[in-house]
Amino acid sequence: MSDEHPITAHASVATYVKVALVLTGVTVIEVGAIYIRFLTPIIVPLLLVMSAAKFALVVLFFMHLRYDSRALSVLFVGPLVIAGGLALALLTLTGAFLVFGR
Repeated sequence: MSDEHPITAHASVATYVKVALVLTGVTVIEVGAIYIRFLTPIIVPLLLVMSAAKFALVVLFFMHLRYDSRALSVLFVGPLVIAGGLALALLTLTGAFLVFGR
């Protein structure tokens, strides 16, 4: 009999250190992006995407969802994607992304 869910080992300490370094790097990029003038028209979507990526990494690695069922990963990351899309749609609807004004 074969198992439907293969047993996978959890990540090593080195993997968690790498994820922490990636999270630190993305945070540094987020803070640095605020001070770059030519990114002003796209700063909000840029920060939203980077924040969503950090959220997904934290949920998948530090909450150990990467090693659980895919349904649990979708349960946490799916609503984030939906909420982010809704927020972008509302910001676009209100004209918050207009670069040249009305």
